[in-house]
Amino acid sequence: MNEDALLPPTGFRQRGPKPSGTRLLLIRHGECVANAKGLAGGPRGDGGLTALGERQTLALRDRLLLSDELRHTTAFYTSTLPRAVQTGAILAPALPSTLSVIADPALCEISVGDGDGLAWAQYVERYPTPDWDVDPGAVTAPGGESLLEFHRRCREAIDQLVARHPGELVVVVTHGGFIEQAMKIYQGVGPEVRLRPRIENCSMTEIEFKDHWRRLLRYNDRAPLPAE
Repeated sequence: MNEDALLPPTGFRQRGPKPSGTRLLLIRHGECVANAKGLAGGPRGDGGLTALGERQTLALRDRLLLSDELRHTTAFYTSTLPRAVQTGAILAPALPSTLSVIADPALCEISVGDGDGLAWAQYVERYPTPDWDVDPGAVTAPGGESLLEFHRRCREAIDQLVARHPGELVVVVTHGGFIEQAMKIYQGVGPEVRLRPRIENCSMTEIEFKDHWRRLLRYNDRAPLPAE
């Protein structure tokens, strides 16, 4: 008998049916230079992975190779920022060898505009810090994005991935901010809401999208990396 046929009726507390929609496995990059030095990490300030970031990513790769849990992946994306691209390159051996990674700027972290590369202390001296609880339309800095603009970009990127890969497992190496926006979409809250989740480096968050249904399959999964 099919496992789903044994489930209690809808409305009872239960695990739910097996995933059949598009599964987006969102992986946050390993620690990068911008994280370690407290810099606004756009393309200039990113700096790529630190030695710790490489170790984090290698540990995740080894876990995925051992579990073979990504064997059914049909598409592999990263943002275009160096920290995500490098993380994706390290993780690639744990995915099917037939896949080529696709770098997509729509998957990047929120743009910090002209403040790219500045230490955060310099950033807040030079530019007014946006208070998104009061005005979610305020931009980070000249040339940057507002919370509303960022959420719109993330939503459009997710909609495109789901439309492009119906019923498939898609791996996306991205950023904490992008993952937070995906969590907001899953929860059905407005673009102005701030969840402020803790999203660890090299953690995996998996969300299923099927028609208007959203289901969280895992959040902040970073085993075997130790908690910090």
